[in-house]
Parts: sequence; structure tokens; C-alpha cells
Amino acid sequence: MFLFTGLGNPGAKYAGNRHNIGFMAVDAIVRRHRLSPWRRRFQGAVSEGEIGGQKVLALLPETFMNESGRAVSEAMRFYKIPLEKVIVFHDELDLPPAKLRIKKGGGNAGHNGLRSITAQCGNDYWRVRLGIGHPGDKSLVHAYVLNDFAKSEAGWVDALCTACADNADQLTAGRPEEFQNRAHLFMDAQGFGGVKEIGTRG
Repeated sequence: MFLFTGLGNPGAKYAGNRHNIGFMAVDAIVRRHRLSPWRRRFQGAVSEGEIGGQKVLALLPETFMNESGRAVSEAMRFYKIPLEKVIVFHDELDLPPAKLRIKKGGGNAGHNGLRSITAQCGNDYWRVRLGIGHPGDKSLVHAYVLNDFAKSEAGWVDALCTACADNADQLTAGRPEEFQNRAHLFMDAQGFGGVKEIGTRG
């Protein structure tokens, strides 16, 4: 079984935040692959089903971002899911808007959700990094990630979530590089391959 975890903060006031794009991507995967209705479990919302012939548990932690690891570790323990089958979808300041990268392990780049998962579960899980751009100054980051996407960004946000959903079977097939490549091709085809960075990295 694979564990697809989206990172974000629970509640309607956070639903459109840049910090919640991980939630958005996993929700798109659940809808696209017709997984089960969401229900409360493991300190979060879960949905189950199959993607590409492999069992998948989708999880949106409701512990708030800084405690995401509690929900992830609980689900992992219950289903005995190995760390290499945990795939975390999260916002990434260090990638331009609409860009996607996947990697296994590595640093947490100051992301509190990743830091919590690493502390509770270990570090060698897969991360799908969903670029949201950087506001240009470190002092602006907190307000930037906790603000909603602008209306002008809706197109690429929806396309990026669709790219994740349409190609999720590549993840369960053990082809993360193919997942990334196909997502890039989709974004290029939608006209979002050239979305520019919001500001210079501060």
C-alpha cells in the first residue's frame, strides 16, 4: 500500500492558501481516481482505493501543518506502510510557480510539515514539490504562504493539481521520474511552462 499525503492546514479559512496546495493536489488525485469518500481517521481525513492496480491511502492531516507527522506516523503504523511508499505533496518556495519536482529524502528547507514528518517517521520518503514561488524577502514568507492564491493564479494551480492526478499511476508503478516528466509535458501543453518567479530569491 502507498500513502499519499497532502500537506496543508485544516478548515475553510485556509482552504485557498498557497500553503495548502498539497491538500489540493491529493484531493484532485482522489477525485480523478474515484477513491472512497473522505472520512475521519488517523487525526486526519482519509480516502482509500486503487491507482494503477496498487492500493493507495490518501491522507490530509488535520493536526495543522506543524504536527503533520503525527497523522502520517499513525497511518504508517496501522497499515505497516514502509517509508519508501510514502509520497508527500507540498508547497515549495524554492521552485517557480507551476513547476514540479520529485525527490526522495533530502533537506526540509524550513518546511514545518516536512520537518514534523521527518521527526516522527524518518527522512527517506518521496516529496512532490509543488512550486509556488518566493515573495522575494524572507520576512514576507509567512504572510505569503498563508494568503490565498491570486485569482490570476487559478489556471496554473488547477493545471498542476490535474497533472498530479492524471499521472499518479506513475508513482504507484515506481516511476517517479516519468511522473515528473509527464507533469512537465502537461503543464507545457497547457501553456504554463513559462510562468515566472514572483520575486528574486531573498
